[in-house]
Amino acid sequence: MTLEAISRKKLYIWIGAVVAIVLLGFGLAKIDNKKIDILNSTSISDKKLNPSTVAGIECENYNARPFAVMLSSDKEARPLSGVGEADMVFEMPVVANGFTRMMAVYQCNRPKKLGSVRSSRLDFVPLALGFNAIYAHFGGEKEVLDELNAGIIDNIDGLKYDGTIYYREKSIPMPHNAFTNFNLLGEISSKLGYKLSSSEVSYMHEEDGSKGEIEPGPIFNKEFRVVWEYKKETNSYFRSRASKPEIDKNTGKQVEAKNIVIMKTTWSPINKDYIRVKTVGSGGLLVYKNGAVITGTWEKKNDRAKLFFYDQNHKEIPFVAGSVWVEIVTN
Repeated sequence: MTLEAISRKKLYIWIGAVVAIVLLGFGLAKIDNKKIDILNSTSISDKKLNPSTVAGIECENYNARPFAVMLSSDKEARPLSGVGEADMVFEMPVVANGFTRMMAVYQCNRPKKLGSVRSSRLDFVPLALGFNAIYAHFGGEKEVLDELNAGIIDNIDGLKYDGTIYYREKSIPMPHNAFTNFNLLGEISSKLGYKLSSSEVSYMHEEDGSKGEIEPGPIFNKEFRVVWEYKKETNSYFRSRASKPEIDKNTGKQVEAKNIVIMKTTWSPINKDYIRVKTVGSGGLLVYKNGAVITGTWEKKNDRAKLFFYDQNHKEIPFVAGSVWVEIVTN
C-alpha cells in the first residue's frame, strides 16, 4: 500500500470517528432531553388540586377526612395557634354567663401547631359527627366522656395521650397549655386504625364577589364579646374579641373569614356548672357573605346528619369559597 493510500485511510478513519462521536452525543442529548421531559411532566402533573368539600378552596387535601379540634376561648390561652387556618369553626356558650368554647374543623390546611386544646362538651359531638370528623379534645364532662369512650366517634383524648400526642407549653398556665399538631394526630390516628381519606360531607360554594357592606352586630358578651368587621377590598370579615383583634399566633395575622353564620338556638341547664345547647333540630339563621346578609333556617335531623343552612325558600345557601365561622347564639 502506498503512503498516500495509508494517509487517506487514516483520514477516513478519523472522519468516521468524529461522525460517530457527534452522532453519539446527539443521541445522548435526545435521551437526556426525554429524561428532562419526563421529569418535567411528572412535576407539572404532580397532584391535581380540586375544590375542597368543606371550604371550597383548591388544596391537596380537598377530599381528606376532617379533624375537629376543641379550642379554648379563655383569655389566658390567647392568642390561639391555628384557629385562623381552620376551614370551619363553631363557637358557642358552654355556661350560662356566656363563657364560650370553639371547635375548629380542618380539611385543607394543616397548621404547624394547634392549641390551646381544651375539653369536650356534649353539644359539640353532633357537629363533629356531621362531618364524620376525627375528634381531638382534652378530656371533657363525665357524660360526654362516657359517650366518647364507648366509641360514638373516632376521637383522640388528651387524658390518654398527655405528654405524647399532646404536649405542654411551660410558659402558659395549666389547663390552657395543651397543644398538638397534625403530624402527631395523623400518627396516632393511623395506629388506632382511623380512616384518614374521603370526606363524607360537602357544602355548596359560589364565586367571590362583594355586593354590599353589611356586617354582623356584636356577638356574646363581656370578655367573650366578638365583632366581625367587613372589609370590601378583601371581601372578608375580620374578627375581634374583647375589643382586640383576634390574632393567630402561628401566622401573626388577624383571623378573617369569608362567611359568618349566626345560628340561633336555645339552651337548658344541666347542673350548676354547665348548660346544654341544642345543636340538633332546627332554628333561625343569618348568613353574612359578600357584604350582604341572608335570612333562613338551620336544620340537622340527627346526631350524624349534615348540618344544613337554608334560605327562606328552603334552598341550601352556597358559601363563598373560603373559611366559615358559625357563631351559635342562644336565647
